[in-house]
Amino acid sequence: MYVVKFEDLNKSDIGIAGGKGANLGELTQAGIPVPPGFVVTAQAYEYFMDEAGINDKVMSILDAIDINDTKALQAAAEEIKKMIVEAPIPESLVLFIREFYNELCQRVGEEDTDVAIRSSATAEDLPEASFAGQQDTFLHVSGDDEVIEYIRKCWASLFEARAIFYREENNFEHSKVYIAVVVQKMANADKAGVMFTVNPSTGEEIALIEGSWGLGEAVVSGDVTPDNYQVDKKNNEIVNVTISDKKVMYTNDENGTSVKVDVPEDKRNARVLSDEELIELTEMGKRVQAHYGEPMDTEWAFEKDMLFLLQARPITTLGDVVEESEGESSDLGDVLVRGLGASPGMASGKVKIVLDIDELDKIEDGDIMVTTMTTPDMVPAMRRASGIVTDEGGVTCHASIISRELGIPCVVGTGDATTTLKENSGVTLDGKKGLVFEGISETKEEAPVAVAGAAAPIITVTEVKANVSMPEAAEKAAATGADGVGLLRTEHLMLTSGVHPYKFIMDGREDELIDTIADNVQIVADAFYPKPVWYRTLDAPTDEFITLEGGENEPREHNPMLGWRGIRRELDQPEILKCEFKAIKKLHEKGYTNIGIMIPLSQSPEELKQAKALCSEIGFEPHKDVDFGMMVEIPAAAIMIDEYIKVGIDFVSLGTNDLTQYTLAVDRNNEFVAKHYTEEHPAVMKLIERTIRKCAEAGVKCSICGQAGSVPHIVEKLVAFGISSVSSNTDAIADVRKTVARAEQKIILDAARKRLE
Repeated sequence: MYVVKFEDLNKSDIGIAGGKGANLGELTQAGIPVPPGFVVTAQAYEYFMDEAGINDKVMSILDAIDINDTKALQAAAEEIKKMIVEAPIPESLVLFIREFYNELCQRVGEEDTDVAIRSSATAEDLPEASFAGQQDTFLHVSGDDEVIEYIRKCWASLFEARAIFYREENNFEHSKVYIAVVVQKMANADKAGVMFTVNPSTGEEIALIEGSWGLGEAVVSGDVTPDNYQVDKKNNEIVNVTISDKKVMYTNDENGTSVKVDVPEDKRNARVLSDEELIELTEMGKRVQAHYGEPMDTEWAFEKDMLFLLQARPITTLGDVVEESEGESSDLGDVLVRGLGASPGMASGKVKIVLDIDELDKIEDGDIMVTTMTTPDMVPAMRRASGIVTDEGGVTCHASIISRELGIPCVVGTGDATTTLKENSGVTLDGKKGLVFEGISETKEEAPVAVAGAAAPIITVTEVKANVSMPEAAEKAAATGADGVGLLRTEHLMLTSGVHPYKFIMDGREDELIDTIADNVQIVADAFYPKPVWYRTLDAPTDEFITLEGGENEPREHNPMLGWRGIRRELDQPEILKCEFKAIKKLHEKGYTNIGIMIPLSQSPEELKQAKALCSEIGFEPHKDVDFGMMVEIPAAAIMIDEYIKVGIDFVSLGTNDLTQYTLAVDRNNEFVAKHYTEEHPAVMKLIERTIRKCAEAGVKCSICGQAGSVPHIVEKLVAFGISSVSSNTDAIADVRKTVARAEQKIILDAARKRLE
C-alpha cells in the first residue's frame, strides 16, 4: 500500500500516513471540507530506502554524531540528504504516484493542478509532541515530474539537522520514525490562519483564531503578526478582536509560484475576518473538537468565501500553565517592549539578539533569545534560552508553539524587540502579559515556586489533585500545590516506546516492560511524595495499539471506545496487568508507598475480584501492601457501587467523560451528536451523586477526574454531595481550589443560618 487517498485513511493510520496524513483522512471521512489529495505512505519511503540500499549507511551516520556539536550535526544531515536526493526511485513507485496525481487532476478538473507537498512523519502530531516545522512543506507544485521531485525532497527533510536533534531530544528512535508525504490540492487562499479550539495557554473554552491575508504560511511561520480573535464557544460571542499591522503576505505570482509580497496599504491595518466568518470558523472548531474528543490545533483557509480545513492535530501544551498572581510584575523595571503573551511564566537573563542562523552559538544557558521570528533550526538554541522574544508572530506561530512545548516563557509580536533591546543587557519578561522589563529580577529562579504556592493559603477539606499524563509534566503539576495525583494515565508511559506491550512479553522482555513503567511512574511519585498518586492501569482502545510494533494482530473494531479496552482487556491478557502490578510493587519496595492502583472501565465486581487475585499472585496484597481502587466510568459500576464496596475498595474515581458517554449513548467523538453530550444531564448527575454518597457512607475515598471536575458549578454540587477530592488538569487547579473553598464555606454558612432560624 504505497499510495492512499484521503478517503481511505483515518486517525488510526499514523503508521501508514503519518500524523498529518492520518488526520486529513479523518477529517475527510468526518465530512469536514478538506481540499482533496492522497498520501505517499511510510511504506513507500521504506521501500525506496531499501531498494536504494542506503538505510544502514544512514543509521551508521546517525549513530556516530553528537547532536550538540552543531557543525557535525549539520554536516551529517547534508550527507544523508544528498544520498536520498541522488538515489533512484523504483519505477513501480513512480508509476503509482503519477497515476494518483493524474487522477487528482481529473477529479478537480484542472490539468497539472497545483498541489501542496507536505511531509508527514509517523511520530508527528501526537498528543505529547507536535514536531512543529521539523520537516519540509512545498507549495504550488505542478506536473507529475515536479510532484515526484518534491516528494523526494520531503523524504530527505526527515534528516534535516533540526529534525535529527528533535528526535534525539524527545527519545524517538530514528530507525522507527518513517515519513509519509501528503499531496493535496492547493487552497488558493484569500485569507488564512490558525485556530486553537481552546486557549492553548489556559485551556479555557474559547476559540483562539489568528488570521492574515493570503496563504497561511505567513501566520504559521511567524513572518507576520496576524489579527487575533477570541470567540466564546458557549454562545459564539466575539470577546476580543485585535487588529495587527500585517506587513507581508504569501500569494501566487504569474507563474503560480508562492511568493512573499508586501500587503497593499489599504489592507495592512484592515480587519481580516468578519463576525460571520469568525462564527463559521468557531462552529467548525466545535465540530472538529467534538469529533476527536479533545482540543485541537487547526489550520484553515477561505478561498472565494469557501472555508477549508488544511490540518488538525491535538494541542500538545495544555496543562503546562503555572498560575500567576495579579500584579507580580509591578516591582520590576520600566517596560521596554510590549507584545503578545505566548507562553506564560517569568524569565530573566542577558539579551542575545539573533538575526541570522549562524549566530545561534552565542545563546548560552539562561540567556533571553531575541529574534525576528524563530525557525525550526533554532530549537536547539531555544532549549538553552530561559525566554524568547520575537518581533513578529502571533500566539499560534512557531515560536509560541515550541516555547509552550518546552515550558519557556515567550513574548511574540513586539514589532521592534530586535532594535529596541540592547545586546547583553539584562531584562525580565512576563510571558503571560506579553511584557519585557528593564533589569534582571532577583527572584527569577524562585518565581515559579512562589507563583505555584500562591494558592497554598487557601485551605480546603476537599482535596484538589492533578491529572497527569506523562512524567515530564509531574514537576509542574506538583508546583501548583496539588494534594496528589488523582489520575496517572498509563497509556503514555507504555505506548511511547513504540512497541506493543504484549510484544515485550512474547519476546521475553517482560523485565524491560516492568522497568519502563516503574521508571516513568517513579518520576511522578518523586515529584509528589508523600502525597498520594493513583496509578490507573492500561486503558488504551485497540486503535491506539494497531500502529505499534507488534500491533499488526490487533482487531479492527467498529467502535473501539465500546470495545476491548480497560480491565476487560487486561483480564484477557493478564500478563500485561501483572507487569504493571510488578512495576508498582518494585516502587513500593523502594519506599514509594504513596502509589495506589486503580482499575479502569469495570462493569462487574467480579472483574475487581479477578484483578485483586492477580495482584496477590505476585506477592503484592491489595489493601494490605497497596491501596487498591477503581474507576467508575460505566453506569453499571455506579449502580452496583454497593457490591464493589463489599468486595473491598480503598478509593474510587469518577471518570465522567466515559460515564456521560455511556449513560447518554452519545459517542463523544461523533460531531453529529456532540450537542447532546453534557455531564449535567440529570441521569449522569444522579449516578455521580449515588456513587459519592455510598462511598461516603462506607468510608471509601471518592474522587473525580473527568472534565466535569473542572466546571465550577458542578464542583459546588460535588462538594455538597460529600466528595473526598477533585482532580483536574494542571492549569485548572488554582481555580478549582477557589471553587471548592467557596463551596465549603457556603455549606458552613447555610448550616449556621439554619441553626439561627
